[in-house]
Amino acid sequence: MRLTPRAAHDAIGGIKTLSDGKSVLAARVRAVPEKGAANKALEKLLAKRFGISAGSVTVTGGHTARIKTVSLTGPADQLEALASDLA
Repeated sequence: MRLTPRAAHDAIGGIKTLSDGKSVLAARVRAVPEKGAANKALEKLLAKRFGISAGSVTVTGGHTARIKTVSLTGPADQLEALASDLA
């Protein structure tokens, strides 16, 4: 994922291609990138979008970077269907 903090509103922006050719899911959050606030906002945003509890979403990599790795826990078929809608 590519996270942009300090945005005007919280939103998932769809699939973006980085300069190195990799594709990532882009998201924006209003929270500032201090003390993990933007990461927590991202977790809440994804939980709401995927219809799962906030505890089921965890930033597992890139805690201080814009590019993040996120882990989602939930019914695989439901998560796959929702993820394909984002593309």
